[in-house]
Amino acid sequence: MNNAGIDFLGAIEEQEERDYRELFEVNFFAAVALLRGVLPGMRLRRQGTIINISSMDGIASLPVNGYYSASKFALEGLTESLWQEIEPLGLRAFLVEPGSFRTGIEQRTKFSGSVIDAYEATSGTFRKMVDTLSSDQFPGDPIRAAKAIYQVVNSDLPMHRLILGSDAYRRIGAKLDMIVSEFKAVKDIAFSTDYPGAGKAVL
Repeated sequence: MNNAGIDFLGAIEEQEERDYRELFEVNFFAAVALLRGVLPGMRLRRQGTIINISSMDGIASLPVNGYYSASKFALEGLTESLWQEIEPLGLRAFLVEPGSFRTGIEQRTKFSGSVIDAYEATSGTFRKMVDTLSSDQFPGDPIRAAKAIYQVVNSDLPMHRLILGSDAYRRIGAKLDMIVSEFKAVKDIAFSTDYPGAGKAVL
């Protein structure tokens, strides 16, 4: 299970390069190193499960949290490819997409960079909100989350994504509704960009 994660807040233009690079090292590249470390043994045994902890932000990004979301989007894409590679070998990989859980992350999360006044309506508002944030405002119970993950790992459910938390379910649902709406709206444009008479795509 790849569960380590850090977060820096701030508008994309505000944040310092050293901070968002550190964020990717922990949230993405560390998970890559660990799963590559365990895969050889799992392949030999033809048994094992890799759980990558993503976030609701890995599907539905928010302002002021762009780099964190980007690291989780990257983990999502990697894991989606991974399960297609390892399932024929008898292995499993799936994503956990939690919402706001009472893990104390609000005490460890810091703002990065200098304030840019132009982002007062987004970054500025978020800064004020975080200053008054406490864990009891988060709906998620980590113990119940652990039990849900354990249940899925020990089941035969063909599951690739596990959403945890009512806030995650709502936010991811809203994002999926938006994607479906926009997907339908651009169908004619999408098909209009193929070469005339082109056959089916290779992939």
